[in-house]
Amino acid sequence: MSIKILHTADWHIGKQLHKIDMAPDMELFFDWLLLCIQEQNIDVLLMSGDLFDQANPSQAALTQYYKFLKRLIPLKCKVIITGGNHDSAHVINAPKELLQILEIKVVGGIPENIKDLFVEVNAHGEKVVIAAVPFLRDRDIRNAAPGESYSDKIELIKEGIAAYFKSVNDYYNAHYGTTAYIVMAHLFAQGASISDSEREIQIGNQASVVSAVFGEEPHYVALGHIHRPQMVSKPSVRYSGSPIALSFSEKKDIKEVVLLTVTGDKVEFETVAIPKFRKLVTFKGTIEEVEAKINTYESNSQLTDLAEIIIEEENENIAHVKALENLLTAEVDNKLQILKGSIQFKNAVIGTSKLLSKGEDIKDFSAVQLFQKRLQQDESVSNSEELIHAFKEILEGLETTEVIE
Repeated sequence: MSIKILHTADWHIGKQLHKIDMAPDMELFFDWLLLCIQEQNIDVLLMSGDLFDQANPSQAALTQYYKFLKRLIPLKCKVIITGGNHDSAHVINAPKELLQILEIKVVGGIPENIKDLFVEVNAHGEKVVIAAVPFLRDRDIRNAAPGESYSDKIELIKEGIAAYFKSVNDYYNAHYGTTAYIVMAHLFAQGASISDSEREIQIGNQASVVSAVFGEEPHYVALGHIHRPQMVSKPSVRYSGSPIALSFSEKKDIKEVVLLTVTGDKVEFETVAIPKFRKLVTFKGTIEEVEAKINTYESNSQLTDLAEIIIEEENENIAHVKALENLLTAEVDNKLQILKGSIQFKNAVIGTSKLLSKGEDIKDFSAVQLFQKRLQQDESVSNSEELIHAFKEILEGLETTEVIE
């Protein structure tokens, strides 16, 4: 027989989407995950960081986490959880000793001894070793130097990440030889497709790493941080993605976990789709078109679907703005809840911010100069000198009025 492992990440327990609590979504995911573990006879569950959405999770989020672990215990599935950039190492590690007794290993932050990252799993006559590397914080991988430049900092972080994974692989080579080897990591890998819900890490993701940083030793790299499921450079380096959509940019994503099968020194993997418990939808068009789409919307989701509205109209009109406000506050049936909306006018008056080039400051321009810039952007204007003259007269009139008052 083989050892079976599930790779998942980015649960973000406690997440709210525009003040909508996603706890019901997580509970349904946990129900599905427990059933998947039973049906697939999973031996090990990996969770590669961002267990919680906040460093200091609410009591409700902690309760949901511990209740899930309690339900998992009878399945005799070993669990390995690492901390992500959203997590507090202290919070993750707080129940460490107790959870260890229950075959649940947590690594909230970098341990003092690198050997404490490694978990050896023996089952069904097979063996696999897992390096549970959490999110590498700045202080874990480099020493700040006085007077270092921004670019220096980026390079030092990249070098620090590479050096740490080399030390992990060196330990593996020294103690485990050719045993099947899996590395967990929580970081931003170059080439990954992001969504709107990831928080930037390591100075704006500029210190992203190439997949070569993991070396040739790992048979599989179980990544966390990016919420879209995807491989990076090669199939064995993979983000499992978040189990539920955490922003409207993820509304079309197919969420999944990765099922690993370990036989000897060979690791095979396949993806298993997670069912959608609710839909995130976007209604786009004129006021009339959006109203029609909302009124005819149908859903078979277990939970209430969540919607955003994008209104597109030709000309600026206060009535359109009012209509959008009415849509956002209107009572809709229990199959749909509208969370946010925006309105775009194709012929909108251009604001001053759009008149300026990069590096220009509005404070450096007079009202007449800004008016000139606006005229230059409108090719239909043929009498710009006359308009500028008229504009100056209006300004002079305003100044005279102020003096009289």
